[in-house]
Amino acid sequence: MQPNKSYTLQFTLTIIIVIVLMLVNLSLGSVGIPIQDLFKSIFSSTSGNETWDYIIINYRLPKTLTAIMVGSGLAISGLLMQTIFRNPLAGPYVLGISSGASLGVALLILGGSALGGVLTLLSSSYIGLSVAAFLGSFLVLLAVIVVAQRVKNTMSLLIIGLMFGSITASVISILAYFSSAESLQQYLFWSFGNLGNLSWHEVALLALIYGLGIILVIPAIKPLNSLLLGENYALSIGVNLTKSRNIILIATSILTGIITAFSGPIAFVGLAAPHITKLIFNTSNHKILLGAVALIGAIIMLICDTIAQLPLSEFTLPINAVTSLFGAPVVIWLLLKKRKISL
Repeated sequence: MQPNKSYTLQFTLTIIIVIVLMLVNLSLGSVGIPIQDLFKSIFSSTSGNETWDYIIINYRLPKTLTAIMVGSGLAISGLLMQTIFRNPLAGPYVLGISSGASLGVALLILGGSALGGVLTLLSSSYIGLSVAAFLGSFLVLLAVIVVAQRVKNTMSLLIIGLMFGSITASVISILAYFSSAESLQQYLFWSFGNLGNLSWHEVALLALIYGLGIILVIPAIKPLNSLLLGENYALSIGVNLTKSRNIILIATSILTGIITAFSGPIAFVGLAAPHITKLIFNTSNHKILLGAVALIGAIIMLICDTIAQLPLSEFTLPINAVTSLFGAPVVIWLLLKKRKISL
């Protein structure tokens, strides 16, 4: 592993790119806002144009901050899963956490169309959908933790996570079969993902839980590095595998669950970002990778969100469609370039 100081240039350039993309993301959209007016609105609370001020402060700035947290959180979760399962194609959703969130929303929207009453009212509320998604992901998290205590083999845990996803997908299919066209459309729109629906209070809540997930990851850096050389090596240097694995699973579940609850299921960022980061930084040291992958994830999400806005157009593309269009070619290119992706 190279000394940390050798990565100063890469980190500096990456941070500069994040800042530039933030400004571009804030400036572009259905209404183009000049950079100088953007600075005036943010730092002096007025640009001289009340409409621009409202758009920036109440819509674009929360959305940009959400994009950074979503991109970095999914990228970190993807890195953790690829390391713990030693599988380069593992992503943040392999534990079934996202499927649990989707099931929670499906029960509210699709079940509400059949049962009516309070569920119908809640399904029309963004807060209601977020709470349903978080509860669904939390229940799957509890199930994963219980299973993790009984399963010693990480590959078995991976398979069980995939089975959780299959079960929830089956339940959603049954609900969809008996639901109305309007409910199906509402659920489909939620599954497209959305970064722009959050108020400042919701951004603050997202940041709080996101921060908790990041704090849990930090003590796991040494175990993550040791797991690259295998579980036997990790045990030989005194790593408590059960405790470390539980911390990593909980941190990943918290990050994935809260992101899915507030922004919907966002594809491919968590899968592609770790590989791009390793190509750029050329290291396997998680002390470097965790910060680097967070920045790369933020860059990917900011680029995708800027593209999704279709600058100077009144239309907006689903963010999930854009991330998939970006992520899939990257993974294909990596497979063709390296022929075998290694951790």
